[in-house]
Amino acid sequence: MKRKIIRIDHDLCNGCGICLPNCPEGALQLIDGKARLVSDLFCDGLGACIGTCPLGAIHVEEREAEAYDEHKVMANIVPQGANVIRAHLAHLAAHNEQHYLEQARQFLRDKGIPLPDRGEAAAPFQGCPGSRTQDRRGQDTPIPAAKGAGSPPGTPSPSQLRTWPLQLHLLNPQASFFDGAELLIAADCVPFAYASFHGDFLQGKVPIIFCPKLDHAADQYLAKLTAIFQLHPIRSLHIVHMEVPCCSGTTSLVREALARSGKTIPVYDTTISLQGDRIANK
Repeated sequence: MKRKIIRIDHDLCNGCGICLPNCPEGALQLIDGKARLVSDLFCDGLGACIGTCPLGAIHVEEREAEAYDEHKVMANIVPQGANVIRAHLAHLAAHNEQHYLEQARQFLRDKGIPLPDRGEAAAPFQGCPGSRTQDRRGQDTPIPAAKGAGSPPGTPSPSQLRTWPLQLHLLNPQASFFDGAELLIAADCVPFAYASFHGDFLQGKVPIIFCPKLDHAADQYLAKLTAIFQLHPIRSLHIVHMEVPCCSGTTSLVREALARSGKTIPVYDTTISLQGDRIANK
């Protein structure tokens, strides 16, 4: 059986890294100045990275891929050098693919290639800094208090943002912070319109933001949200959007993704007025 998968022309690639945030599965990394496909396992062949390559270095090809074969993957990985080998093993370790990880190590043993140390999973992040996954949940964060007349001028409320990234375009559906999470899915304008956004909505939740009108990535967003819902036990979905008609697309996209995922997850839908008031809560 053949399936589609991306191919990178390394002679054309200049290492700009623009494609990296557009790989939903995190299969691309910037290594030795070139974009590399470090694992076939997580490439769905949809080509979300293609449109962002300014040099046309990324293409979709069709090749035999009926069953994932770690030995075949390693045969492609090894000629690319030690850094690519290390990145591939780190990729498998990060996704807890222990069976494939041991197959990869055995391949290296059989070929007499030195194994990277067991710290592969801690290899330096080499992608776009804006898409680097961060999870600071569990760290103490003060609960925002209402500011009274006695509050010193300019006293900031503590941020409730504990995970990164939050823009749907940059998020990796495989991110572990989605496990058991309450998701806050908000339209981009909401935090500007609603003054108490952090205390009333963000606290204790994993945020996802996007603009249903201007991002022009509805198909990619639908695929990403569907994958997030399918891959993780999500406790609840909290949708917050503006009252303007185009912003209702936030709810439509989330509900369609939920239907496609086949999951049953509680959904709470809140609308914010242009004056910054909460006008609906279902």
